[in-house]
Amino acid sequence: MDMAADREQRVPRVVIVGAGFAGLWAARELGRGPAEVVLVDRQNHHTFLPLLYQVATAELEPEEIAYPIRSIVRRLPRARFVMAEVQAVDLEARRVTGDGLTLPYDYLVLAAGSAPHFFDIPGAAEHAFPLKSLEDAVRLRNHVLWCFERAAREPQEARHRRLTFVIIGGGPTGVEFAGALAELLRGPVAADYPMVRAGDVRVVLLEATDRLLPGLPDRLGAYALARLRGMGIDVRLGAPVSEVTAEAVRVRGGEPLAAETVVWTAGVRGAPAAGRWGLPVGRGGRVPVLPTLQVPGHPDVYVAGDLAYLEEGGRPLPMIAPVAIQQARCAARNIRRQLAGKAAVPFRYQDPGMLATIGRGAAVAHVWGKQMTGFPAWVLWLGVHLVNLIGFRNRLLVLVNWAWDYLFYERAVRLILPSPGRG
Repeated sequence: MDMAADREQRVPRVVIVGAGFAGLWAARELGRGPAEVVLVDRQNHHTFLPLLYQVATAELEPEEIAYPIRSIVRRLPRARFVMAEVQAVDLEARRVTGDGLTLPYDYLVLAAGSAPHFFDIPGAAEHAFPLKSLEDAVRLRNHVLWCFERAAREPQEARHRRLTFVIIGGGPTGVEFAGALAELLRGPVAADYPMVRAGDVRVVLLEATDRLLPGLPDRLGAYALARLRGMGIDVRLGAPVSEVTAEAVRVRGGEPLAAETVVWTAGVRGAPAAGRWGLPVGRGGRVPVLPTLQVPGHPDVYVAGDLAYLEEGGRPLPMIAPVAIQQARCAARNIRRQLAGKAAVPFRYQDPGMLATIGRGAAVAHVWGKQMTGFPAWVLWLGVHLVNLIGFRNRLLVLVNWAWDYLFYERAVRLILPSPGRG
């Protein structure tokens, strides 16, 4: 039997690299179809990244925003999961290799996600805490709590640098983390460490542009600014960072800001692995794709989520979960069309809006063409995130922790746990 006939008889295989929002939703869409689906990720869990900052600020446990990938895949009759780190992608031979594994494919979906983008700022990669994984969040939580443990043993005059917490980046993650951190430090932590005066603790948010939340209307950015400043956060706009050291943050044209804790939320770039795999990499480390999400010259290869670079209306699509999920569904639909002998169709993003919480009982929302602030926006934010969490147990635990925090002004997970790296 020749190879062409053999290819016609065997079940086609779709390999999906990455189990973030894009990879997982692509597997869900394809896992009941005519093709065999192999989902590959170096971790055995999916992390709900929009709530990662709440792990770092002791509001949630890591396992409350993570869900085992195998528990999801086992419900899909045509899908299986492989825990491995992809080391090479051979587009010509149509195979993926890594950790001693070789996976031939008929169609490939690359959804490897993103990594922190430090914009070549000296010292940022070495000294700033990123917030892109569960490990990052636990490490940061450990570090923040250790700062107070150490400060409790020090004289008051030695606490200034140790208890200054600088957040770089005024997008949704930076705003949400700043608000949650301020509430943690001035609430439960202040009660735990009565020997530390409130004036010793300082939270600073640095944003290079002239406003917060640049993806939202000006009114919502102004509300976030007023809300954060009302919480005692030192928000500095037009403050581009020029260097980060182990002891300070330097702002262009300004005096060094002494701080032991610097948190980086200023940007992300496509996963560096794409370049190592030989894929064309463009702006922001992302892979330029056709409107159909296919890699030019390789109609069997799709890129979805943060790794994909596609413009609409002259602007690149944002690196957020709704884009990743919609692109995953489009890629899956196009693969099914190709299996049926039909042409792939272009991707069109349907913007569901954006939300950001700003501490207890307040948020901003731009949804359905309307702008909302305050408590109604906060309730909407709660509902959207609960609905999108995977797993009933996770939803229940998160809801209980949120209710406990709201009713009793308490953070239940102020634990310093073993973790790799600093902290």
